[in-house]
Amino acid sequence: MDWVEALGFLAAFLMFSTFYMRNMIPLRIIGMSSNAAFIVYAAIAQVWPLFVLHVVLLPMNFVRLLQMIRLIKQVKHASESDMSLDFLVPHMKSEEFHEDDVVFRRGDEADKFYVLKRGTIRVEELDVTLQPGEIIGEMGVFSIEQKRLATLRCESDVELLSMTGKEIKQLYYQNPRFGFYLIQLLLKRFERNRMAGKTQLPSDSQVE
Repeated sequence: MDWVEALGFLAAFLMFSTFYMRNMIPLRIIGMSSNAAFIVYAAIAQVWPLFVLHVVLLPMNFVRLLQMIRLIKQVKHASESDMSLDFLVPHMKSEEFHEDDVVFRRGDEADKFYVLKRGTIRVEELDVTLQPGEIIGEMGVFSIEQKRLATLRCESDVELLSMTGKEIKQLYYQNPRFGFYLIQLLLKRFERNRMAGKTQLPSDSQVE
C-alpha cells in the first residue's frame, strides 16, 4: 500500500467516523478533515467526480460549523442574560380596548398572551387591578387545557400588546434566545406561585 492509498483509507475512515459522532462541532471538524483528505486523494488519483463532490462539501461543512458556533454563543448569552420585555415588543401586536370592555372571560380559549402597555384592567374573580407592565395569560397559553382561569375587564381605555400561540412557536424555533426567555418567564411565574404558598397567586400569574 502506497501513501496515496493510505490517504484514501484515512479519508474514508474519517468520513465513517462522522456517522458515530453525536456532538455537532466535532462532527463538522472531522467531516471537513475527511473532505480535505478526499480532495487530495481524488486529485492525485484523478478521480474527478469524487474530487468535485468534496470540493463542494468542504465549504458547506465550514459554513455549518460557523452557524453552530454562532448558535451556541447565542444560547449561552440568552441563558446568562436577564432579558426584559423590550425583547418581545417588536414581535407583538397592539390591541386597544375601551373602559368596561372584557378582554377575555373565564373558560375562554387561551390563544394569546399579553403585556399591558397602557391603562388598568381588573381581574373580576380576584378583585385585583393590573397596572402597565404586567404580563397576562402566558401560562394559560402553555397549559394543557389552554383555558382562561379568570375574567379581565378594562377599568379604563387600555392598550395591550399581544402574541398568539402560533407566533410564539414560530419565534421559538427561529430564535434560541426567545426559547430561553420563555423558560425564564415561566420559571419566574412558578417561583412566585410557590412563594405565595399556592393559596393566592400573584396577579400576573393568576390571569390566564
